[in-house]
Amino acid sequence: MQTLVDLNVIITGLIAFLPRLGGALLILLAFWIIARILRGVVQRFGHTRRLSQDIVNLMVQMTETVLLVFGIVTALGTLGIDIGAMIAGLGLVGFALGFALKDLLSNFLAGFLILVYNPFVRGDSITVAGNAGKVIEINMRYTVLQNDSERILIPNSTLFSNPVQVQNRAAKEY
Repeated sequence: MQTLVDLNVIITGLIAFLPRLGGALLILLAFWIIARILRGVVQRFGHTRRLSQDIVNLMVQMTETVLLVFGIVTALGTLGIDIGAMIAGLGLVGFALGFALKDLLSNFLAGFLILVYNPFVRGDSITVAGNAGKVIEINMRYTVLQNDSERILIPNSTLFSNPVQVQNRAAKEY
């Protein structure tokens, strides 16, 4: 008889929780849809302002990430999870991860600065740290070079700590 009462309590609790779960899923869906819409808006903005495709990609990634993180936090709050304690914990975890992932963060910051200052662009032929090739992609962690026989991934922080020779300046891609 006790198991029947326990099962009834579980079912009642589950039924009471379903509206919160549905609300949280709707919030996540809404933020995902908004992120997809803003992706198109940011891309159109970048193309009308004639920004580099790499900067447009960065803006799109940052916009989507911020919206999705905000949506997840909002959905967790809807489920009844104490967000304040979680955010405080994330602050401490973020501080520890900052030290652990300093190389990744330095590459990210260097990639951002490369995209902003444009010391070279896609299509340029460059030499850095003994590697030479044509720049085919600049992302937040690596600059990708292509030469006759191989594809070379150079960490962006290397581009700031070593001299870079730009042999052939390509026209800016818009």
